[in-house]
Amino acid sequence: MRGFGGKVFAMLAKDLLLEFRAREIVVSLLVFALLTIIIFSFAFEPGPDRIGIVAPGVLWVAFTFAGVLGLNRAFVQEKDSGCLQGLMLCPVDREAIYFGKMLASFIFMFIMEIIIMPVFSIFLNLPIFMPWLLLIAFLATIGFVAVGTIFSAIAVNTKARDLMLPLLFFPVVVPVLIAAVKSSAIVLAGSSLDDLWPWLQMIAAFDAIFLVISALIFQYALEE
Repeated sequence: MRGFGGKVFAMLAKDLLLEFRAREIVVSLLVFALLTIIIFSFAFEPGPDRIGIVAPGVLWVAFTFAGVLGLNRAFVQEKDSGCLQGLMLCPVDREAIYFGKMLASFIFMFIMEIIIMPVFSIFLNLPIFMPWLLLIAFLATIGFVAVGTIFSAIAVNTKARDLMLPLLFFPVVVPVLIAAVKSSAIVLAGSSLDDLWPWLQMIAAFDAIFLVISALIFQYALEE
């Protein structure tokens, strides 16, 4: 198990080091999500009575489309540099490659979410620190990148990879996005936390199921 963890960490460290040098993915996610929130906040200008209805959708539209932008880049560097075949020939389990890539995408996306949430709160006149909303984002992002990583591996071998990823990805990830929006609405509306637990359980179940399934079938996703 220690050997497997070391291989996952090596894959993760490689992607983090490349991002630290290039600063492409996190910056792109931040700019895209920030622009989305600013545009929506000026377009809707929700009052106090409508903020609980509009705000969850604004937040998760920004997170979703920024996240897809980041997932599109998950395997692009290896593909464009001709290293994808070398990655497949590495003497490591394909599951280790999957978890390394998935964790890197999760870190990039969650950093973006942590930075964007205070901006979102300021523009929509919400409390700055909302720990329950952060927990929802944490859990939903795990499911988001768990599914997105495997579809990114499939799409990178296609000619229209920027178009193919959303077409494959969104129909599968809809349940976790719906649960994230509904649970965020409960938190922002100040409703009872008893209403929140079923949605959190749904997100956690989605995470567990698709982490296992994606890891098992990842070896087939990299095949051209």
